[in-house]
Amino acid sequence: MSEFQVRNNELSELEVQTLIAAAIAARDKAYAPYSEFKVGAALLCSDGRVFSGCNVENAAYGAGICAERGAAMQAVAEGAQEFSAIAVAGWKDGRAEQDRGLAYPCGICRQFLNEFSAGHMKVYVARSITDYEKNDLSTLLLHGFGPKNLEV
Repeated sequence: MSEFQVRNNELSELEVQTLIAAAIAARDKAYAPYSEFKVGAALLCSDGRVFSGCNVENAAYGAGICAERGAAMQAVAEGAQEFSAIAVAGWKDGRAEQDRGLAYPCGICRQFLNEFSAGHMKVYVARSITDYEKNDLSTLLLHGFGPKNLEV
C-alpha cells in the first residue's frame, strides 16, 4: 500500500528523507505572493498513506491557510484520522540551504494535529532532506488540549 511502515511511531532514515522530499515538493506549489515564504508539509498517517499540503496566502491575510492544516484536511477528507508523523519545509526562494531557518508548525497547526494524534506523532522540520530536526508533537505543544480533555 505504501513505502512507509509505521512502527512505534519511528521511521527509518530513508522514510524520513522520503517524507521530507514530499514536503519540499509540496513547498514548491505554495502560493505566497505576499510573504514570499513558501511552506510544504507531508503528513504520514498510521495506515501508511501520505498527504501533502502547502501554504496558501490571501490578500485578506487571515483567510490564508498553513501547509500543515492543508495536509491534515486532505487526510481527513480521504478518511484518515490517525496521524503518525509530519515533515515541514519552509523558506523563501533562493535561500541557500545554510541560510534557511526552520519553519516549525504554528500554534494553531500544532493544536490541529494534536486532535488526530493524541500528541504521539513525530514532527520533522527540515532545511533539506538531510538537514532536519526531529521533535515530538507533545513537546512542541506542551499540555495540549485534546479529545480526552472533553471526557473529564
